[in-house]
Amino acid sequence: MLRLSRTSKVVLGIIVAIVLAFMYIPLALVVLNSFNSARIVSWPVTGFSLEWWGKAFTSEPVRAALLNSVLVASGATVIAVILGTLVAFALQRYSFFGQRAVNLLVVLPIALPGIVTGVALNNTYNQILEPIGIQVGFYGMIIAHGTFCIVMVFNNVLARLRRMNPGIEEASKDLGASPWQTFVLVTLPQFRSALIAGAILAFALSFDEVYVTIFTAPPGVDTLPLWIMNQMARPNEANVVNVVATVVIVASFIPVWISQRLGKEVDERG
Repeated sequence: MLRLSRTSKVVLGIIVAIVLAFMYIPLALVVLNSFNSARIVSWPVTGFSLEWWGKAFTSEPVRAALLNSVLVASGATVIAVILGTLVAFALQRYSFFGQRAVNLLVVLPIALPGIVTGVALNNTYNQILEPIGIQVGFYGMIIAHGTFCIVMVFNNVLARLRRMNPGIEEASKDLGASPWQTFVLVTLPQFRSALIAGAILAFALSFDEVYVTIFTAPPGVDTLPLWIMNQMARPNEANVVNVVATVVIVASFIPVWISQRLGKEVDERG
């Protein structure tokens, strides 16, 4: 076990405090400015008001953008869960020609810059699909998000499958269970937590995506990140943006807590 001197502990503590301050002080400023009584963002906050909270919760554009983000993220998560799980099983349970190439192709979209993916998909939609009469519209944005969300589920499920004992499934089959019964009663419970964690990560990744959304969103359709980006150019709306950002910050604690609980469950089982 590594033992640190008192001086090393103090130095490391200071470094950690600086890093945490760098990460969380800006978030604290966002929260404080959401209660700022001034019409524009200012520091220090001279007065507190709930005016901006009322405007945010009654704003139709905010509600529409939030709904669009939830719909797109949910659709992308469904795509990611289905395809990511199937590919993980295919690569883990079977050997075939081009196996490594498939693994690379699944992971590649998350490694590519978002702007490259967005431009590529925009060209595909506008120059190939639309001329032959296929209008992807809102669904094109969901498919675009699904392309890079797949890897979140894929990595989690594949890692869990590699830790599973195949002998348990063989025992289930020997006892007369059908392949479907074995999957539902034996296999699924063993990787379910990894699947849920991957789905949560996929939803979060899609929810805050900007670059791909810019190039694939239909005209007049804003997701929450796009709405925030557009409103930042309007100083009078900055405090409303701070309210929306504060709600997102608070809501972000929920998937983080769930992911931690699921990770702990996986470690205990492992």
